[in-house]
Amino acid sequence: MKIGLNSAILADLNFEEVINYASENGFSCVEMMCWPVGKAERRYAGVTHIDVSDMDVEKAGYINSYAKSKKVEISALGYYPNPLDPDKEKRQFYIEHIMKIITAASILGVDTVTTFIGRDKDKTIEENLIIFESVWTPIIQYAEENNVRIAIENCPMLFTNNEWPGGLNLATTPRIWRKMFELIPNANFGLNYDPSHFVWQQMDYIKPIYEFKDRIFHVHIKDIKVYKDKLDDVGIMAVPLQYISPKLPGLGDVNWGKYISALTDIKYKGAVCLEIEDKTFEDSLESIKKAITISRNYTNQFLL
Repeated sequence: MKIGLNSAILADLNFEEVINYASENGFSCVEMMCWPVGKAERRYAGVTHIDVSDMDVEKAGYINSYAKSKKVEISALGYYPNPLDPDKEKRQFYIEHIMKIITAASILGVDTVTTFIGRDKDKTIEENLIIFESVWTPIIQYAEENNVRIAIENCPMLFTNNEWPGGLNLATTPRIWRKMFELIPNANFGLNYDPSHFVWQQMDYIKPIYEFKDRIFHVHIKDIKVYKDKLDDVGIMAVPLQYISPKLPGLGDVNWGKYISALTDIKYKGAVCLEIEDKTFEDSLESIKKAITISRNYTNQFLL
């Protein structure tokens, strides 16, 4: 497995600085954020370390040459919007940018794009699956034609009042995954697996690794802490951030030994990218880098 870093946490650094940091700190790969240039819609969004809007062979050559000179691979191009947004104008914008990222990935020779399925939060799962099939079939086909895999993160995007009641990402449970892969069976359609999202949903995060072993294209390393006293006070119907908090690996409730052991069982050899969202370490770039170092050191005990 290749230890990597999701670049969103280094939002104030440019592409070269991210690659330099990764190279100097023992990372073999980076999941590069490719949001449209502009204002962020939410925390960790809006980060643009590779601008795909003007990607061509010359620009791709520079990016690949610079990364190779520092011995760092680009594990994936990442963009996490809501492609099933009920606002048709927003939906179209998100879809068009995903298509641009797929094109850029093909030119760069990066084989994976990481993203969300999206969801209309006010519709049922069954209603969303109908929209999903219509929206995502041409996207997956276009990616397949360009030798690019689509890896969907299993984050519910259900943390705040404006994401209530259904959340902004459909691909949240094994049952839904089975239906998604039944509707769109293409082999280039898979998962960016993050165990932390199963923890707060009170789900088994080990068992699905074996069932979906052929669909796991990319992996996030992020922990979550469930505060039982807070959960007892507000219940599972509350907005989740009232009783959970993202943490550095080892500081939350994920059993990383069991998790990475399961990945070795299925012979996963891809990227395992740290995704840092621990609010305790956000007051400065120095604190962010400290969080990355702590996370890297903790994760490396299972990989090296």
